[in-house]
Amino acid sequence: MNKKRPVNLDVTTIKLPLPAYTSILHRVAGILLFVAMGWALYGLHLSLMSAESFESLKELCSSTPVKLGVWIILSALIYHCVAGIKHLLMDVDIGDGKESGKVGAIVTLVVSAILIILAGGWIWLPV
Repeated sequence: MNKKRPVNLDVTTIKLPLPAYTSILHRVAGILLFVAMGWALYGLHLSLMSAESFESLKELCSSTPVKLGVWIILSALIYHCVAGIKHLLMDVDIGDGKESGKVGAIVTLVVSAILIILAGGWIWLPV
């Protein structure tokens, strides 16, 4: 066995294809959603505790930092769902080739971007 093989530990020099980046983003979005579940459950707890705590939570949720946080979490959910659908299609041999994987990654990013922009409008634009 050759023990003198080259080892490249500088991650910034590794050239990954676009589907790899979308897969990594899918995993990062999943981790973010897992962490966000704690905040969501705490918000649910506050909203169900009493009418006063519900009103204070409602007032807190109208602030810009909280809206930004909700938009980030909602963006992660949207991307995770869209990328998950792409992965499910790949599991049934739809779009699992090299070129179709690249097209699927582009479609995933474009559809996610459109839905994330719409979610931002839903959060910030008054009804």
